[in-house]
Amino acid sequence: MQLTKILTKKLTSFWLLSLAAVAFVFLLSAVMSFIQLTYSFQQQKVAELETMLVAHHKLHGDSQLDTWLPPLLSAYNAVDFTLTHDKQVIYQLHQDNPILPESSLTLYQRQLEHGLSLSLTLPAPFVLYHLGWSESVILLIGFIAIGLFVRFGHRWYSRELDGIEQLAQRSKLILEGNLAQAAQLPTNGKPRLINRALTKLLTDLDDAHKERGRLDQFIRKDTFLDKQTQIGNGIFFQNRLDALSHNQQMIAHGVLMLIEFDDVDLVEDKLGESDLTAMLTLTTEAITAVLAQYEDSIFARRSYQQLVIVVPQLSLAEAEQLAQRVLKACLALPFYGIGNPENFLHLGSAFFKAGDLQVQLIDEAEMALRAAQLQQVNNWFMYDKGAVDEEIAKGSVRWRSFLENALVSKRFFTLQQAVVDNDNSILHYEVFSRARDHQGKDVRATLFIPMANKCGLMPQIERQILEQVLFTLMPQNDATYCINLSLDTLVSRAFVRWIQSTLLEHRPLAARLIFEVSEDIIVKHQKNTALVKSLDMLRKMGAKLAVDHVGQHVVGTHYIQEFHFDLVKLHRSIVRQVHQRSENQLFIRSLIGGLYRAEVKVIAEGVESFEEWQTLKILGVSAAQGEYLAQITETEA
Repeated sequence: MQLTKILTKKLTSFWLLSLAAVAFVFLLSAVMSFIQLTYSFQQQKVAELETMLVAHHKLHGDSQLDTWLPPLLSAYNAVDFTLTHDKQVIYQLHQDNPILPESSLTLYQRQLEHGLSLSLTLPAPFVLYHLGWSESVILLIGFIAIGLFVRFGHRWYSRELDGIEQLAQRSKLILEGNLAQAAQLPTNGKPRLINRALTKLLTDLDDAHKERGRLDQFIRKDTFLDKQTQIGNGIFFQNRLDALSHNQQMIAHGVLMLIEFDDVDLVEDKLGESDLTAMLTLTTEAITAVLAQYEDSIFARRSYQQLVIVVPQLSLAEAEQLAQRVLKACLALPFYGIGNPENFLHLGSAFFKAGDLQVQLIDEAEMALRAAQLQQVNNWFMYDKGAVDEEIAKGSVRWRSFLENALVSKRFFTLQQAVVDNDNSILHYEVFSRARDHQGKDVRATLFIPMANKCGLMPQIERQILEQVLFTLMPQNDATYCINLSLDTLVSRAFVRWIQSTLLEHRPLAARLIFEVSEDIIVKHQKNTALVKSLDMLRKMGAKLAVDHVGQHVVGTHYIQEFHFDLVKLHRSIVRQVHQRSENQLFIRSLIGGLYRAEVKVIAEGVESFEEWQTLKILGVSAAQGEYLAQITETEA
């Protein structure tokens, strides 16, 4: 861009210099022609005087010169005149002219016929001629016309070159990957044909990106969605359930519910496929509305006549309330044409804790469903294991008190896990958070984060974590750290003002920070102005942006380039057993293909085996993290 500006300035300067040079040559030629013409005219008059003197000498000799020669010499403006015959002066005239210096006088000495010779001193011819007012006006008008023409030509030339500047600016933005900004620039660049071609190509490229995003979404839908109900299918459910477990053991507490319709085949035969699809659609919409307030909930169609719901981070009492609400919402629907509407829908629920086996959980939910069906009425049944973890049973008031005390006492601390690239080199570290209670026991983030969101304390917690990273971890080494930020934090004015002033004060640290946001937040709140401004501010400060949990939901991927994310992190449900699941491999290939030419790295989360890591590298994943590559370690203060 700078080179183009220099080139246009040089072209403009060369044009002006060339025009000035031409004008100077013409002016110099005119002056030289004027001087040469006046000299020639004066020499012609001197030659006429010589002819007259020779003719007079032939007729009258040396006499009668006083009668005609003085007026003629006066007309010539002669300063000095001497005529000799055989070296004897026969006539001499001298007139004083104090105005003219000697340097402006011209001396003519001629040897004539019959022994005559003359010496004539005249003023320089261009001294005798002065411009009058009319000539001056004409000359002034000519100079003004030339100036106006030059000014008009310079403006036209600059305007034409400005069009080239705009083309160069658009081309530079395209090369830098700022396609949206290049498309929004004024489209009056010249040559217009090239400018229109760039505009058309940018439009087609934007359409191609959107089409690619739609294709990715289609692949996700075709792979993970049930075609009849448009909710997750059995593969989707198993992936998400695997993500909630480790070594077949659940990593958090929550509830799993199975909803089953009896005699669906008979209903389809009686009502038809279209009416059955409409009934299932109404049911899924009603259940989705009930689950809207529960974050990270899983809703899928497990089999032809069975739906499944998994809601993590839910207490036992809340799970019972949810089961009642789901059954009530379903029974409120108009199930017309059903053989026995009083014994058609049953719900079996199983509460699980951290450490429970995944297989055992599904078996318990199946047993609860069978127990509900044995009652031969639309009902729900909860499988009761008895004891519930003490930390799960904490109420909201106790959680708020615990979190506020932990903030005041600064009992939140950080853990870190290395993210490794394809060469097994550490790319950066992801930072996790933990809290300590009064007994010194660690409280997992999966427990306190949902309660912190409910209490509105996430901005304070994440600020305290970020302060430890900025002022404790980063001064110890040159590593890059990745910190996850919640929606409440990104839209908090106090947090945004603090992070902006902190990064301005410690500008070199910004380049070593990666701020990670969940895909669910971006997709649901991409119209949130405060969120968009916060992410844009962090990016302009020099920090990188990452989106995690990609693949957890069936959505398009166009937001990745719209928000200028630098890193994309695959959800562990996509990574788990990826070497055995072709549908997950298809999704990863589609995602990486859609990000081709974009400077975005794809990272896998939750890699736990050599086979998973090798498959991911073959698919084109840039880096990964997980227990197979690096353990989560507590950071040293």
